[in-house]
Amino acid sequence: MARQKPIEVITPPNMLKTKVGGAMPALDQRAIAKAEAALEKMSDQFADWIKEELARLLEAWADFEAAPSSPATKNELHRRAHDLKGLAPTYGYPLVGRICATLCKLTGDEYGEISAPDRLLKAHVDAVKAAILGKIKGADHPVGLALVAELEVQTREIIAQQAADEAAGLPPKA
Repeated sequence: MARQKPIEVITPPNMLKTKVGGAMPALDQRAIAKAEAALEKMSDQFADWIKEELARLLEAWADFEAAPSSPATKNELHRRAHDLKGLAPTYGYPLVGRICATLCKLTGDEYGEISAPDRLLKAHVDAVKAAILGKIKGADHPVGLALVAELEVQTREIIAQQAADEAAGLPPKA
């Protein structure tokens, strides 16, 4: 039997730990309470602010409808949906946030260029409008949950179908 060389274990230095500087400091609870109080003071303006965001989304939708093949109009629709995705839960509309999250998927957020039918995009925009104007705020609203669930199912199906088509080498559907 041949003589084996001894095994040497090399442990590289942890550069990330050096750059981060060790453990994170504890959160300042007073600062958190102060921020929550400031947010509470502004909460009476949330209704107006979310309606302004809705108006921007509806304007982006109208521009998209007028020029659906324009990348600029699709990008603007995506931008407005993305803004609402983040702002809606803060404004007390978590279901709107979920609707906008799926709209973002259809307009290029996670999966790149998706060829979603315009009717599905419009269904998302109409759902956002209905939720905001109908003041469907709670994440447990039964009709709102059913609507969001169906939009999410439709979105997953479109994404899965497009992925299957791409794997099969088929061109995207218009």
